[in-house]
Amino acid sequence: MDPTFKMPPMVSIVGYSGVGKTTLIEKIIPAIKKKGLRIGTIKHHHNAFDIDRPGKDSWRHKRAGASAAMIVSPTQIGLVADVDRDPPLEALAPFFTGMDLIVTEGYKKENLPKIEVFRPEIHGEPICKGDPNLIALVSDADADVGVTRFTTGDIRALVRFILCHFNLLPSRPLHRCQVGSKPQIPLPS
Repeated sequence: MDPTFKMPPMVSIVGYSGVGKTTLIEKIIPAIKKKGLRIGTIKHHHNAFDIDRPGKDSWRHKRAGASAAMIVSPTQIGLVADVDRDPPLEALAPFFTGMDLIVTEGYKKENLPKIEVFRPEIHGEPICKGDPNLIALVSDADADVGVTRFTTGDIRALVRFILCHFNLLPSRPLHRCQVGSKPQIPLPS
């Protein structure tokens, strides 16, 4: 790994299946990009998957026995590689050179800051209740797990919280962020 590489901060969006983790990520990505920041994502999946399409050259390379196949264009890079175990997040971070923040989906057991999406109609209790890495809860239910709670429609406040938590708003004093406070963060216009 490049010795000058500085690992970007990571936050994991967690929750039970079907609660809206992907939908939340789809909403926070453009809001963070609007602030001029670069964001990368890592989606954790428990089973094997195939992102390449049958018949395409890179798929054919992989099927022929390549342990890794990369497709490169002037605007994108895609890599499919065999692994013998679930790689740790630190091993994946170098793929995100130049990012200001990495948002992961899943990784509920990892030791990194987490934001849980919670819907009591899906599951009665938050999955990360009592987890010291839980920094926020996104729920329309009146749930109290000892961290700041945001409603599903309060994307602007949630993004501000994330950016403040990771000190990604250099033009704003950190004390205005109220990082670690329980109440909702006021939004300056």
